[in-house]
Amino acid sequence: MYHANPYQQYRQNSVTSAGKGKLTLILYENAVKFIKQAIKFIEEGKLQEAHNAIMKSQEIITHLSDTLNMDYDLSNNLHSLYEYINRRLIEANMKKNQLILGEALDLVSDLRDTWQEAMKIAAPPEAIGL
Repeated sequence: MYHANPYQQYRQNSVTSAGKGKLTLILYENAVKFIKQAIKFIEEGKLQEAHNAIMKSQEIITHLSDTLNMDYDLSNNLHSLYEYINRRLIEANMKKNQLILGEALDLVSDLRDTWQEAMKIAAPPEAIGL
């Protein structure tokens, strides 16, 4: 009989019970985490690990872009920003360039922070799990 790691089980439950707003925040947080990892891996000369981390962040940004509701003007702007971030991530991956990753990190961090603030304004903390 297999017993799941309690931390993994907690994380799985957190994701499956989260609302759309919280899931978006989790995606932003993970994109930030993977970009930071990529920067660290490049510093350490671990280029394959850097590549893998960048690819994970690209997958998240692509998912965020693909799930936009294009009925809103804001979605068009976000789509363009996501495309730009992905292009920069691709370039950073090809060149293993920390400065480009830093730019992408700043953009994704700003999106995460803005999203978190919007969630606080839209609902009381107990309703969004903060």
